[in-house]
Amino acid sequence: MSLVLFRGGLVYDGAGEEPREGVEVLVEGARIKDVSDRPIRAADARVIELTGRCLMPGLIDAHFHAIAADANLGALEVMPKSLLYQHARRILEGALARGFTTVRDAGGADHGLARAVEGGLIRGPRVFYAGRALSQTGGHGDFRSFEAEAGACLCCQGSLAMTRIADGVSEVRRAARDELRKGAHQIKIMASGGVASPSDPIWNLQYSDEEISAIVAEAAAWRTYVMAHAYTAEAIARAARLGVRSFEHANLIDEPTARLCAEQGAFVVPTLATYEALHRHGRDLGFPESGLAKLGEVREAGLRSLEILKRAGVSMGFGTDLLGDMHQYQLTEFAIRSQVLGPAEILRSATSLNAALLNRTESLGTVAPGAFADLIVVDGNPLADLSVLGGEGEGIALVMKGGEIFKDLI
Repeated sequence: MSLVLFRGGLVYDGAGEEPREGVEVLVEGARIKDVSDRPIRAADARVIELTGRCLMPGLIDAHFHAIAADANLGALEVMPKSLLYQHARRILEGALARGFTTVRDAGGADHGLARAVEGGLIRGPRVFYAGRALSQTGGHGDFRSFEAEAGACLCCQGSLAMTRIADGVSEVRRAARDELRKGAHQIKIMASGGVASPSDPIWNLQYSDEEISAIVAEAAAWRTYVMAHAYTAEAIARAARLGVRSFEHANLIDEPTARLCAEQGAFVVPTLATYEALHRHGRDLGFPESGLAKLGEVREAGLRSLEILKRAGVSMGFGTDLLGDMHQYQLTEFAIRSQVLGPAEILRSATSLNAALLNRTESLGTVAPGAFADLIVVDGNPLADLSVLGGEGEGIALVMKGGEIFKDLI
């Protein structure tokens, strides 16, 4: 079993306010064996000197779309699956090179894609997938054109790559059970209107109380949870009271709703990088005009939502929600959040807090004995200068996942 010993620099554990000096970390196989402020003896270990660098947990993106190969999500429905999954391989491998050793896929990834990563066919991050997200007819997951008729089977009309249409309590129960049967780690629903979908305004409430309650109950029966696409305070408050645990985007949240999320122990995962990328490049990359018309409403509210969530003490996860070639801007989420939040807050959101969201606090998002050896080495000190986590990961000198080194510039 291979041994790797890190020593000589800074170590950030994903939870504190500052990195520690004089700490050595020993990796044995896939896991961290020892973390000590005294010298570790390991005669057969490869020694990696960290002078001038910082060792920290691998990053976790809690709102990722591995199969979002095109900025126009409707185009995915006619893309050959063989081509779609080659795009997914490229997207996942790019994320790992940028230091993301785990992603929570928010619609589209499946058991096969996760197995391909686990088996080494794709050099990508761990994938916690939701399967296909559940959407009502005309909801955020319904990408059919206005001209499409609802009478024919949906398999002939799209809405199959990232989402599935389910209406009524019995139908949503069956859809949730089916995604859980196929190994979904969590269930994703659409609870409000969205930017990318053609039919629904942002303020549109989606799914009834009874439908959401049924989906939450099915997820709980599998000891997991529901994550909900939701922009408005009204949509978030309603779903929070019904037991939804994770809210995606939340740009239009207000103070009372943020306090409700904190009281309920719900997580909120802002995804500000995608709005900036769409604003700058969306039209050139084929993002629909209907979506661009709605973009400004949520983009301008993004930073204000961070302020509201921080004041309320809400657990804020780290997500990006990027599409197509815009995945290259994954690390810009750090710079955008730094306009409101401090480096330690942001780094915790991308490591230990996201691990808590995934219910994996002992194995992910930390530098501790027994945890998976998902580690990155960053040039400099990210808690003093967050810009080292920028660009396409040029400041990330080493990426290790499960004890295997995937990037090594040391």
